[in-house]
Amino acid sequence: MSNLADELKQMIIDVLALEDISVADIDTDAPLFGDGLGLDSIDALELGLALKKRYNIHLNAESTETKQYFKSIQSLVTLVEAQQTA
Repeated sequence: MSNLADELKQMIIDVLALEDISVADIDTDAPLFGDGLGLDSIDALELGLALKKRYNIHLNAESTETKQYFKSIQSLVTLVEAQQTA
């Protein structure tokens, strides 16, 4: 199985139907929103649901911490790893 970063990249591609993007196209440290991957708040909601479904992670949409987790693939990896060891 691929590493967690690649798994999360594939999940983003699948959940958001990013047909023109491959796992290799997504920089692990690049921003997911704005200049990076260019996701928006609707995408964030869909990703939050996918994280809940796949990793049983519950996020508070209003939380500043949650916004930090959605900063990049690397920050999502940190979140998932922290939740899995908790």
